[in-house]
Amino acid sequence: MHPTEILTQEHRAIEARLDQLEERIRGIQAGEPFSRPYFEEALDFFRDEADHRHHAKEENLLFPRMQTRGVPNAGGPIGVMLAEHDEGRRYLQAVRGNLAAAAEGSDAALIAVLQNASAYIEMLRAHIYKEDNILFRMAKMVLSPEDVADLQRAFAEVGQIAAA
Repeated sequence: MHPTEILTQEHRAIEARLDQLEERIRGIQAGEPFSRPYFEEALDFFRDEADHRHHAKEENLLFPRMQTRGVPNAGGPIGVMLAEHDEGRRYLQAVRGNLAAAAEGSDAALIAVLQNASAYIEMLRAHIYKEDNILFRMAKMVLSPEDVADLQRAFAEVGQIAAA
């Protein structure tokens, strides 16, 4: 399987988790109780699977290989994707930083959790769309068969993300 197809499959698992998080946010907005354990588990998934595993494949393996094949980083599509990865990390950090206070009943902290989680969902959905429909198409055009084989081996070492 082409490395971009592996990443695309992982995007579907990430989107399923985004759907679950969005459903939880709507529930809280409708009056359901806030569940700190749910948010901690969701944050752990996005940190461990989406970021440390999935984004690591992109940042440490795919993007550098694409750069060697002429796809620009600074001012180019790779730079945009990297900036969005960092933006997502900031949203998740803001959510995590407000969990304790939200669980203790702070309305301001709960609002911060919900706003940052919602912003993360919106940003990551748009980010995934750009990768699936623009960046990964570029990768298929520039990567050689040897690049593909190397990336397949390297991706296998990193492992697949856990399903939602």
